[in-house]
Amino acid sequence: MAKKQLTPVERALQKNRLIKKREKRLNRSVAGNTLLFVIMAICGVFMVLPLVMIVNNALKPLDELYQFPPRIFVRNPTFENFSDLFTLMNDTWVPFSRYILNTIIITGGGMIGHVLCASLASYPLAKHEFPGKKILFAFVVMSMMFSWQVTQIPQYMIISWLGINNTYLALVLPLWAYGMGLYLMKQFMEQIPDSLMESARLDGANEWQIFWRIMMPNVKPAWLTLAIFQFQQAWGQTGGLFLRNEELKPLQYSLQQISAGGIARAGAAAAVTFVIAAVPITFFLICQSNILETMTTSGMKD
Repeated sequence: MAKKQLTPVERALQKNRLIKKREKRLNRSVAGNTLLFVIMAICGVFMVLPLVMIVNNALKPLDELYQFPPRIFVRNPTFENFSDLFTLMNDTWVPFSRYILNTIIITGGGMIGHVLCASLASYPLAKHEFPGKKILFAFVVMSMMFSWQVTQIPQYMIISWLGINNTYLALVLPLWAYGMGLYLMKQFMEQIPDSLMESARLDGANEWQIFWRIMMPNVKPAWLTLAIFQFQQAWGQTGGLFLRNEELKPLQYSLQQISAGGIARAGAAAAVTFVIAAVPITFFLICQSNILETMTTSGMKD
């Protein structure tokens, strides 16, 4: 028996019914949405709990810091821990402003330098063809498999061979060579339409102008995200492996020395933990709004 042929209107109605049936199957019930919300709320509480404890510990007096069992929330908040930290920082034989200046140089130089290096290196990998391109990118991906402990000895040998030991460059230069940043920028640049670059070339733009005026503005979410990651990595540098002079060491080193003072400095150590965590979190919150705003306005398709 021959199958009945459907008219175009009947096929459209049938297709519409199938779509509605599929959507109905995918939609969760009220109970499912409530369960999902509860699970996400529980996970969110566990994720934010360490930050809550850091803030509360920084405001606890010594008797509450050593209380057992420990309490999450402070009962008698005080700012004595921060005043003790300020006193200890002023008693160092190297001015505390010097540690701050060193941190700005190392963190800023490492973050800006890596964003520029990763962007410049990823542009030809994403938008040009040349011999050995796939092999080169394979080495970049392979470099992300090794932890920093594996590369520490070769890195020290290279820094010593270059003769930049005990200088700012000994900490700044390794921050530029970060495979994840190059991978992130390349993958994001590949999403930019080639037709946009061809239009710029027809208008007389050279490769340098295309890179700065077209590629970089359109991959702003990528390099802002990369800046956040690299800031966090540079902020954790202590310089213990490469820096010998106290005048060159960053703020992280000074804060760690204060927190290693034992029971007498437990309050100052709690304040140090708060400062170490607060700075990268603040930087992330500032850049996060720009990333979200740019993500919603930078979608491009051929």
